[in-house]
Amino acid sequence: MKPENFQSIIDGKTVGIYFLKNANITMAVTNYGGRIVSLCTPDKNGKIADIVLGFKSIKEYIEANEPYHGAIIGRVANRIAKGQFSLERNTYELPINNGINHLHGGPKGFHNQVWNVKSISDFSIVLTYMSKDGEMGYPGNLNVLVQYELTDRNEVIITYKASTDKKTPVNLTNHAYFNLGGEGSGTINNHILTINADKFTAIDETLIPLGDNLNVENTPFDFRKPKKIGHDLNQQQNNQQLKNGLGYDHNFVLNKKNNKITPAATVIDPQSGRQMEVFTEEPGIQFYGGNFFDGSDIGKSEKTLKYREAFAMETQHFPDAPNQKLFSSIILSPGETYRTKTIFRFSIF
Repeated sequence: MKPENFQSIIDGKTVGIYFLKNANITMAVTNYGGRIVSLCTPDKNGKIADIVLGFKSIKEYIEANEPYHGAIIGRVANRIAKGQFSLERNTYELPINNGINHLHGGPKGFHNQVWNVKSISDFSIVLTYMSKDGEMGYPGNLNVLVQYELTDRNEVIITYKASTDKKTPVNLTNHAYFNLGGEGSGTINNHILTINADKFTAIDETLIPLGDNLNVENTPFDFRKPKKIGHDLNQQQNNQQLKNGLGYDHNFVLNKKNNKITPAATVIDPQSGRQMEVFTEEPGIQFYGGNFFDGSDIGKSEKTLKYREAFAMETQHFPDAPNQKLFSSIILSPGETYRTKTIFRFSIF
């Protein structure tokens, strides 16, 4: 990773790359989109590999077919149906950038903004961004702070905070794509996945929730016990939910009794021995199985990023929440503080 490849001026703001490290892990972050560029970890034999997909330069991030690599997602993660929601008798129109829907904050969402570097150390970086009233159609001036912290327990702790001067929906996440065998090492369908969820959110063919959270029991969505990601993908032609998502691209309703941080998911790569655990204060997690990768992007390893060679674990409130009466609200009011935390913990299985 050459720092000079990340030195740029975008929208009049300075962009760079910043490195965090502990005894085992080296992590790289750019303030363009607040992206995790790289996460280098050892396997069971001590061999280091970069387990986050990404690119070697800012230019490649800007030109990539897949725009969300490693980024902070906002103002609202996931989809909003037809780019529209109502709040306090006002109807807000958002840009359509995913079929007929609004996705991940729109084309100039937080992933395509230059964040300010508030502080940096060997183990932590704090980024801030002020999203102006009306940006991508959203109401209110929203001040956002995101901290990445790399701990001695081999954890990446992501802390999100936000405040607003008008009521507005807020649902932040990180969109790192992982392959625990290393970027470009092949399919993730042999990774073993566990998700702490008795229910998942059913979607239509445009990936908008139908309003129902269905039981995972006796479905391909039952990851309550460890199972290969690809174990049930042969049911895609017959299972309507797999068909709608083109595989796994669904919100899982985490088993939680309160908003405290709880286990959400565990992923193991049997070949390398790497294990990733996810803990979150959020009520849901979007498991995405790399269904839209088509080999059109070339990653840091000089290998094409192919179909189902990466996965994302996006901790979140539920998709299309402003339009779904049965889902918990994501509306932030003046005087309140949006605050949530997610932890990715890495170890050897």
